[in-house]
Amino acid sequence: MEKKKLQTISLNKIGVDDSFWGKYISLVTKEIIPYQWSALNDEVKDAEKSHCITNFKVAAGLEEGTFEGFVFQDTDLAKWLEAVAYSLSYEKNEELEKLADEAIQLIGKAQEENGYLDTYFTILEPGKQFCNLKEGHELYTAGHMIEAAVAYYKVTGKDEFLNIMKRTADLICEVFHREKYENAVPGHEEIELALVKLYEVTGEEKYLSMAKDFVERRGTKPNYLEEESGKDWYVDVWHDANPYHPPYGQAHLPVRQQKTAEGHAVRAVYLYCAMADLAFFSQDKSLFDACETLYKNIVEKRMYITGGIGSSGILERFTTDYDLPNASNYAESCASIGLALFCRRMAQITGDAKYIETMETALMNTVLAGIAMDGKSFFYVNPLEVWPNACMEKTSMEHVKPVRQKWFGCACCPPNIARTLASLGEYICFTGEDSLWINLLAGAEISTELKGKKVNIKMDSSMPWEGKIRLQISAKETAEGSLYIRVPEYARNPIFTLDGKKAVPGIEKGYAHFKEDWKNQVITLEFSMEAHFAYANPNVRADVGKAAVVKGPLVYCLEEADNGENLSGIFVDVKEGLKENFREDLLGGAMEITARGKRVVKKDWEKESLYRLAPVELEETRMKFVPYCHWGNRKTGEMAVWVKYW
Repeated sequence: MEKKKLQTISLNKIGVDDSFWGKYISLVTKEIIPYQWSALNDEVKDAEKSHCITNFKVAAGLEEGTFEGFVFQDTDLAKWLEAVAYSLSYEKNEELEKLADEAIQLIGKAQEENGYLDTYFTILEPGKQFCNLKEGHELYTAGHMIEAAVAYYKVTGKDEFLNIMKRTADLICEVFHREKYENAVPGHEEIELALVKLYEVTGEEKYLSMAKDFVERRGTKPNYLEEESGKDWYVDVWHDANPYHPPYGQAHLPVRQQKTAEGHAVRAVYLYCAMADLAFFSQDKSLFDACETLYKNIVEKRMYITGGIGSSGILERFTTDYDLPNASNYAESCASIGLALFCRRMAQITGDAKYIETMETALMNTVLAGIAMDGKSFFYVNPLEVWPNACMEKTSMEHVKPVRQKWFGCACCPPNIARTLASLGEYICFTGEDSLWINLLAGAEISTELKGKKVNIKMDSSMPWEGKIRLQISAKETAEGSLYIRVPEYARNPIFTLDGKKAVPGIEKGYAHFKEDWKNQVITLEFSMEAHFAYANPNVRADVGKAAVVKGPLVYCLEEADNGENLSGIFVDVKEGLKENFREDLLGGAMEITARGKRVVKKDWEKESLYRLAPVELEETRMKFVPYCHWGNRKTGEMAVWVKYW
């Protein structure tokens, strides 16, 4: 494990100028942030109520009322503020900054004298702080607030929010070193990674130490989360009569002994983020090895082709190896965001592009599917197959929505997507010691330094439709250093040129390495990435006899809008080649992929007959596939990623 890690670039040093990503990035300040502010204030017509801002006003004594919503409702404001911070780094907006400052002042007014901050307990259970770590989400909430405060401070230089959250963090560090809490851990991980961020910006070791203690305690005996409800001071929040299930919260084993990804998927990947951070800062190889083991289990046996994780709608959790149902799965948007964050950390530590491959898959498929192309509706759950008629309440399918929702009572995903899109620059590239690392081959303008000399890189990209990338490197003074460009696993026959001449750079862990005296050079990368069929491991029962269509980083799907109803009755001919056609009029400009196949003939089937002895007949058909990330943006209907084949 390296003793230095690659760093994310300051967002004011990178501007995303990309035809694919730009469709979403341009919405962040114009649509997404204002819309979500309206949602937090319960101003979106026909949407589920948030109650978030009202809860803060009640806790601050500015309004009469009671707490409403989920116990972790405060985090929606935290993630919104984090998205605002990132957006301000590259798009100044005095009005938005003023609004954020007012929201921060409201948070400060809701904070208790000892630094405690949580509107649920302040309003409904005053004086009963940290009396239900299993379900109360106080530490989870504090974590998201800390992340937002760090982001806002780094972008604006204003420390009001940071100081508010330092008081909360100081309280946590004091309380959770008392004898009463010497083995305590949060039920929902998040505070751990947030405390590491707070340490990085303040340099105060106690925050890093507290994060490490929470991670090291997890899964040890006596198990605090199993025993907590038996305490006489326990406050019952969810009124769940079921006994605590340790794997649900990754509390079944000490973290170094965990070999498989278990339990609630979001909690798991947030824990793994903290483990990766702590492995680096402590130079703890055993902890890093545990991260690699868990990553390997996810990508080889428990992850959807779309980068979704969490196959069970019950407890939003991982189940067992190769259990990847398509129609009833969960694959929460937040879980794929957490997976991308974990992979980003692992790539920073190792300089290994394999983690970027997974990060890119999650971001460009599941995460983008979670938001409509107008920025105003969202998926919480991301299935790979949908039959709208079967998505019924009070059934095992009620968690699956065939249309994006304006908001959710439990709205963790929408603002999480917002902060992810707003911080895309942190995923596009890293900086190292006299080096720049290009991760995502997206259009962008990057400013950095190599040995103290300023260097600008303009990256033009035709991705994800064509494998054509051009980098213009310019510097006023000659700058010596290294440029690492990721060569994706899906890139076929990659060819580099340097100033018009073919170049053959060394490939190190998936990155092409150029070391030059940079002044005014042009690097191009071209590769083929034709659409192709992909197949699942035969142990994935749900996908046996089925194929998926993939082009570069994008997974494709069938929609009823193009192919009619009963997508399950379509069979694709995998021996026939796929045809690609870029359409400006399709979903804001997208590559449509067509294939030949057959479809079940229904017209000769007697309407009143459910079964018969004669087999069905098939007729020739031509089917159209569109990017999975764009599905559901036209009209409500069926959708399928995996298609039967012959």
